[in-house]
Amino acid sequence: MAGNGSEWWRSRLIGMVALLVMASMYVVIKESSEHKVSSYKVTEEVETHFVMKVSDSPGHHNKSSHPYVHIWPKMKFGWKIVVGAIIGFFGAAFGSVGGVGGGGIFVPMLTLIIGFDQKSSTALSKCMIMGGAAATVFYNLRQRHPTLDLPIIDYNLALLFQPMLVLGISIGVSFNVIFAEWMITVLLIIIFIVMSTKAFLKGVETWKKETITKKEAAQRLQSNGIGSADVELRPLPEGQSNDAHTETKDSKKSEVSILENIYWKELGIIVAVWVVVLALQIAKNYTTTCSVPYWILNLLQIPVTVGATSYEAVGLYKGGRVIASRGEAGTNLRLHQLVLYCVCGIVAGIIGGLLGLGGGFILGPLFLELGIPPQVSSATATFAMAFSSSMSVVEYYLLKRFPHPYALYFFAVAIIAALVGQYVVTKVIAMIGRASLIIFILAVTIFISAILLGGVGIDRMIKKIEHKDHLGFYSLCK
Repeated sequence: MAGNGSEWWRSRLIGMVALLVMASMYVVIKESSEHKVSSYKVTEEVETHFVMKVSDSPGHHNKSSHPYVHIWPKMKFGWKIVVGAIIGFFGAAFGSVGGVGGGGIFVPMLTLIIGFDQKSSTALSKCMIMGGAAATVFYNLRQRHPTLDLPIIDYNLALLFQPMLVLGISIGVSFNVIFAEWMITVLLIIIFIVMSTKAFLKGVETWKKETITKKEAAQRLQSNGIGSADVELRPLPEGQSNDAHTETKDSKKSEVSILENIYWKELGIIVAVWVVVLALQIAKNYTTTCSVPYWILNLLQIPVTVGATSYEAVGLYKGGRVIASRGEAGTNLRLHQLVLYCVCGIVAGIIGGLLGLGGGFILGPLFLELGIPPQVSSATATFAMAFSSSMSVVEYYLLKRFPHPYALYFFAVAIIAALVGQYVVTKVIAMIGRASLIIFILAVTIFISAILLGGVGIDRMIKKIEHKDHLGFYSLCK
């Protein structure tokens, strides 16, 4: 019965993906046949949320008064579309596995290869991140924790961090306006190199632990007369003992349904925070910057986000809830630990908003440092990122910040890539028994993003110096 249910699930999943791809391609072909011009140029009227800084943004990077012009290349089949799709596919596959989304790969690809301006590339990148994150979350809804009888998504951990992440991103976006582009570029390179290095070292440490565990397991199995072919190695979260860290194939639990694998209360609170903050952000976009309504709508985010996180933190402190994915280490959380976690969530959001990213690049390595298993870290970071990326996509859509054919096309590419990446990596980890593979993918993705985004940023910085543009701080209210 479990096998039949699994096959039914896969057939339904393949059918949904095929239907989405055909619908996207239909819209792409229809739009391409209707438009005769070689590019679109749309005048931007309103600045929005989650956006990378560009050199000719009005009122910020230079003193010219001309409006910012979006460049939307005509969509036609050619080498640019093919190469962009290939790069986007691998970026989404690795990004979804590592739990970082892949925005650091998408933005340079859309800018340098497809030919979009920086802001449109950022908006389209969010569409791809949302597609990959949504597909990954959908894939993970039936997956279980690698060692414990729990969902692979830690909903209590997500509820503790997600509201703070959203609040931090709002603050980071304001810093994005104030900071000069060269400052953001330097900060991006430093942070990404540090995070990729820490992730790589964490991967090496995990690899060594897995090697020791495999040797110990093999010795015990030999003494018990059990063949290694009948055993699957499962990595342990920090704080859990090394007893019974292997299991035979006959003892594996069957997959559970989606309804049984979701913590509905925590999910409901996260969705409620998402809806309220999104409404406040949309309303803020229709106010004058630094006006009284602007600040009121900004400040209203604080009680919403802090209230949700405080609700979860109080439950964790009193013992009514636990971060179960950490094993025994997640059951006794002290006040200073919870405060530190909340501060880390805000900092992650600030860095993500400042650099124009959704926060996954920060949460993934952060969760690993907290002792969360790699599979759970990736799944939970992607779960949180799905909300932040979808929030910005809705805003971009309302403000007409990206062409729909390209958005649907790359959205479909990201969905397929995420599903393929998750499926392949899950099979590989099951074969080799090393979850550290996820950490190495995370480190490589962050490092490549640092090179690509840093290279683009340095090139733009050199051009600004050549044109003698303003290189200092800017006013938020101008």
